[in-house]
Amino acid sequence: METEIKVDVELAKEMGLSEEEFSRIKELLGREPNVTELGVFSAMWSEHCSYKNSRKLFKLFPTKASHVLVGAGEENSGIVDIGDGLGVAFKIESHNHPSAVEPFEASATGIGGCVRDIFTTGARPVAVLGALRFGSLDNERVKFLFKEVIRGLAHYANIAKINAVGGDTYFDESYAGNPLVNAFVVGIVKHGNIIKGAASGIGNPVYYIGGDTGRDGVGGASFASKEITEESASEKSAVAIGDPELGRRLREACLELIEKDLVVGMQDMGAAGLTCSSCETASRSATGIEIDVALIPQREKGMTPYEILLSESQERMLAILKEGREKEALDILKKWEVNAVKIGQVTDDKIMRVKEKGVVVCEVPAKALTEEAPLYDREVKEPLYLKEAQQLNRESITEPDDFNKVLLQLLDSPTIASKESAYKNFTAIDKEEVIVGAGSDGAVIKIKDTKMALAISVDCNGRYCYLNPYNGAMMAVAEAARNIVCAGGRPLAITDGLNFGNPMKPENYWQFQKCIEGLSAACRTLNTPVISGNASFYNENPKGAVDPTPMVGMVGLIKDADKCVTQDFKKEGDLIVLLGENKADLSGSEYLYLVHNQKKGNPQIDIEKEKAVQEAVLSAIEESVVNSAHDCSEGGLMVALAEACITKADQMLGAAITLGEIGEGNIRMDEILFGEAPSRIVVSLNKDNLGSLEEIARKHSVPYQILGNVGGEKLTVQSEGKTIINLPLDKLSKTWREAIPSRLK
Repeated sequence: METEIKVDVELAKEMGLSEEEFSRIKELLGREPNVTELGVFSAMWSEHCSYKNSRKLFKLFPTKASHVLVGAGEENSGIVDIGDGLGVAFKIESHNHPSAVEPFEASATGIGGCVRDIFTTGARPVAVLGALRFGSLDNERVKFLFKEVIRGLAHYANIAKINAVGGDTYFDESYAGNPLVNAFVVGIVKHGNIIKGAASGIGNPVYYIGGDTGRDGVGGASFASKEITEESASEKSAVAIGDPELGRRLREACLELIEKDLVVGMQDMGAAGLTCSSCETASRSATGIEIDVALIPQREKGMTPYEILLSESQERMLAILKEGREKEALDILKKWEVNAVKIGQVTDDKIMRVKEKGVVVCEVPAKALTEEAPLYDREVKEPLYLKEAQQLNRESITEPDDFNKVLLQLLDSPTIASKESAYKNFTAIDKEEVIVGAGSDGAVIKIKDTKMALAISVDCNGRYCYLNPYNGAMMAVAEAARNIVCAGGRPLAITDGLNFGNPMKPENYWQFQKCIEGLSAACRTLNTPVISGNASFYNENPKGAVDPTPMVGMVGLIKDADKCVTQDFKKEGDLIVLLGENKADLSGSEYLYLVHNQKKGNPQIDIEKEKAVQEAVLSAIEESVVNSAHDCSEGGLMVALAEACITKADQMLGAAITLGEIGEGNIRMDEILFGEAPSRIVVSLNKDNLGSLEEIARKHSVPYQILGNVGGEKLTVQSEGKTIINLPLDKLSKTWREAIPSRLK
């Protein structure tokens, strides 16, 4: 029996609570907690649920703007206004630790949980993207993890019928043993249908909706709040298992309940399951909630209140229905074959009260679990590696003799290579909705019954953040915005997936703080407030922490969907122009890492210049001046040009490039071709539009350079009369497309 377990400070420590936290719990309750109450506090005060090591720094984020309808921290997902009485809800969530243990199930439930966060606001999910990080594909375990994560993501998205429209995948040894699996989901909502996760209206009935509760995922929030060790790597019981078909029906049922105004409040049972959804809905509305766990459908025998409250079984919702309209709601749920049980009601005493067959087993002030969770200032210390890592000696890097070979090496790098082999597994694509799917700078989703579309991207280069966390985080925001702009969208807001090591280590916390400061600075300049997010700490394996990886999910608005563009060259004879300034910088580049085996440098960005380049390109697209746009990122200018040539396998177009005076006077050829300086975009356009583009560039004070022309079956680059790149498109395409499949054989 639970009551026989001795509750003391040692048990509290086993559950992840400190001695001070245990004392505080006793203060808040005015007594000793029982084991169920201690478990509830352990989950809600874990980093995963309370953000106790990060929330203070979140105050640095810009979160308000005239177009923000629901801001960061207010609900499960933020929402921004896009006009026509519509809003866009979006959120990123991590499922890192479970994916290291059970990659198929964990990646699937990662999507499922994020999808539920979106539709609980009243929004219909229209797109999902995966932001993934793995170790080297030369490693057999990494190959297995990669295949299973992709299989899990595709399994859930396809059966639940959600458009999977791309993402962002990197491979680096820092992620060996601790992959990062972040799901980014976007939905559309009518203003009038926006619903809050609040238990309001004293006496309103509380319903449990969805799948049965099992022991899967018990302790999941706590599991996600510690480092992966050899022992924890076998904790499969901490990984919940999804049911995408039930998830699809649950989504449709909940959206219909909201559309018919039958719901007062609703919340997904995600991390910490029933505990989190109960206390948070009560806390938000300053009410209380009373439930009886004996009423909850259980798929395993002999489950204790502790297990029922902390289970993270999937496809479950807590809903506060309107009193007197329950039959209408239950008829809808029955139609969609979704189980629903009344388990309690909203009370006026601000207490989360849990009974088992009428006997109280847990009685805690709701706000004690939420607003009273401890918040910490952690020690910070600049990492010892940093000064040396930032010293990049140009003279020590030998320029290669064969630039053709280097370009092929880069296209063969799994980080740069085509991810077609992965995203062709995602088949549930609504062709009317998805204008541009995976494989261009930004995905584009048509908003039905309007002229508008959404541009969507998720980005982060952890290597830049390792070398300069502040600038690296700014560059993540900048690249996400650049990708939105290259599709023709105006960036609206971001959601952040903050993936870091153990926050108790001062060097890790210093990286975290600097990244928060960098994200905040870039978002202020680009007017993209932070509307939601997720912090995932303890991403470490026995060899150390992952590179700091603040994933940036961004959504932009395209006012006229007919004007969106993609990265691929469109017409023979078009001019190719570079907007933005080439700089002599190989810092953190894939070229430096791959060819010279160095992770060095000090990445730099001028966010005002970045904004100017983006404004210029957006104007050029909106005025129909350019036919394609592609940003320079991993692999630099040369990879951007190659991708523009070969993106569409059935419509490849070559390019003849002549490098004149480009960049600073002492810039080297490898820096011109493969350096990854930000704030550069390659566009192609009809020759007759050059004057218009030049006028736009001058208006925004953006430097530009005519690089050459589209055409032919090769990519060639000449400089000072010498041919330095000369490669047939078939060779480029084959190298780029087969890089990942060849490693997975």
